[in-house]
Amino acid sequence: MKGHNLRLRIRDARTGDAPQLCDLLNAIIQIGGTTAFETPFGVAQFTEQFLAGPQVMNCLVAEDERMRRLWGFQVLERDPELPGDWADIATFARPEPKIPGIGAALFAATAKRAGELGLRAINATIRADNGGGLAFYRKMGFEDYKVTQSVPLKDGTPVDRVSKRYWVR
Repeated sequence: MKGHNLRLRIRDARTGDAPQLCDLLNAIIQIGGTTAFETPFGVAQFTEQFLAGPQVMNCLVAEDERMRRLWGFQVLERDPELPGDWADIATFARPEPKIPGIGAALFAATAKRAGELGLRAINATIRADNGGGLAFYRKMGFEDYKVTQSVPLKDGTPVDRVSKRYWVR
């Protein structure tokens, strides 16, 4: 990635990545406000949710080839509330240091993989108070199609969820 001296590659996630990816996600959860997840994951729970569970269709990671450090991951999952040829997407990038372009690099590979999987659309559901997440998916070509109002957080605070879709080409 420019300006950060990384030799970034996008590759399929492996179960051996779980500890590092779990730490990455838990750091995001601890900061708060940018993910619907509010409770930290253990490695086994993380592996089931994002790498090896029956709902997981694909998970890609952004890795620095030299340091073997994982900078982010993106997962496509089945969701019984979506049509069968759709997948739900989740994107997570290391919050510190923040490296611009990680999500876009992941999405380029994920969109290609979605086509290979025969998907028609990808759904992203984002907290309405997550301006960065909303902007990211808009920049990737997602369009709003639904708002679920007043979904309570763990503390009871209601926060809308914005659903966006990307038509796979």
